[in-house]
Amino acid sequence: MPRRDVLLLLVICVAWAVNFLTAAHALREIPPFLFTAVRFSMLALPLLFFLQRPSPGQWPRLLAVCACIGVLHFGLSFLALALAGNLSSPAIAMQAYVPMTALLAWLFLGERFGWRTGLAIALSFAGVLVLGFDPLVLAAPASLLTMLASALLLAVGTILMKGLRDMGVLGMQGWTAVLSIVPLLLLSVLFEPGAFAALRQATWIGWGGAAYAAFVSSLLGHGLYYALIQRHPVAQVTPWLLLVPVLAVALGVVFWGDRPGPRLYIGGAMVLGGVLAIALRALAKARTVAPASEV
Repeated sequence: MPRRDVLLLLVICVAWAVNFLTAAHALREIPPFLFTAVRFSMLALPLLFFLQRPSPGQWPRLLAVCACIGVLHFGLSFLALALAGNLSSPAIAMQAYVPMTALLAWLFLGERFGWRTGLAIALSFAGVLVLGFDPLVLAAPASLLTMLASALLLAVGTILMKGLRDMGVLGMQGWTAVLSIVPLLLLSVLFEPGAFAALRQATWIGWGGAAYAAFVSSLLGHGLYYALIQRHPVAQVTPWLLLVPVLAVALGVVFWGDRPGPRLYIGGAMVLGGVLAIALRALAKARTVAPASEV
């Protein structure tokens, strides 16, 4: 991979890792579902120009993808971050979506994987169990369960997204933002009493966190990511993204006061090790299939 693209990957990792820190600060002022709605409202503005009409028969799948990823995944991930009181455990638990996606692809898409990938999936899930007994996590167990639910919904949305046709990257981001705002506002009304009063009292920290999530994490980070996977195999890009939870843990220790115990480090290493193994097996498979397809 050219050095320029490696540098772009590092920019993505830093942008996404810092998002955990800025969002954690913002969530002290704005409740999670309303924060997510504000984020998508900001993101929708520049992406309205890229919206394109879905292909015939694609509306139900598009709505399902936006509900899983835009409303539930992002809403629950910010809720988990607010419940956790730390950055380390949510950042690591989020990576469980990789083995979850592999399992769902096997169940519903017929995608097969070998025993090495199966062991990597088992290692990742075992790591979640180990870090779940760390005192930092036990202080807020609901956060871990919420983040795992968020990861599962991201995996479901990823599987559903495979069936979407003729949908560009910016168009997909735009529809996700536009179609998620109203459901998130309704969830906020139902489950976050006083949220709109809190929004009116929010400082530049709350609004700045939402703006960072919209323009830096989403627009810049995801824009660069999709540009890179158009130039390189996905399996070649994804291993680099394991730097995101590592950097997030470091930011949590330095700037948030996280004090992870040995179980979180061991469990985190198991989760990330399993995810890395899955990515490397996918890369090896892509490299063996590519020459055959070129013949």
